[in-house]
Amino acid sequence: MRVLTKPYGEIDVDERQRLSFPFGILGFEELHDYVLLDASQQPFYWLQSVERPEVAFVLIDPKLFRPDYTPDLAENELAEIGIASGEEPLVFAVVTIPENQALMSANLQGPVVINRRERIARQSISLNPVWKIRHYVLEELSQVAVKDRAC
Repeated sequence: MRVLTKPYGEIDVDERQRLSFPFGILGFEELHDYVLLDASQQPFYWLQSVERPEVAFVLIDPKLFRPDYTPDLAENELAEIGIASGEEPLVFAVVTIPENQALMSANLQGPVVINRRERIARQSISLNPVWKIRHYVLEELSQVAVKDRAC
């Protein structure tokens, strides 16, 4: 399928990259159809709205900079997108990249959770108060590197 994207213009996208967000994303509840794209810079991804090309979110796997991350989500929210108890969803954090990229942050309080089998997703709210809206990615990555060297 052809999709008009914010980062790449019009591109061909495999149908398997398409995700349905029945509840939308916080602030964009009216948009339900997205595609998940690899970003040109790893380890990032793009979550691109199919309905509005100007709406796209940068995503990252939170375990890359917070290996201890567990989203602690409500079972009913997982069930709403077809994730059974004990099944592991695909989890991403939405990234905000300000002009000063050293202050890039990830929202671990509101992860994007994907049922990879059904390609249904939602943004959920973590029940764990440890996870905040702004976790500074580069700062936390440096802490992970220090811990790795100490081991």
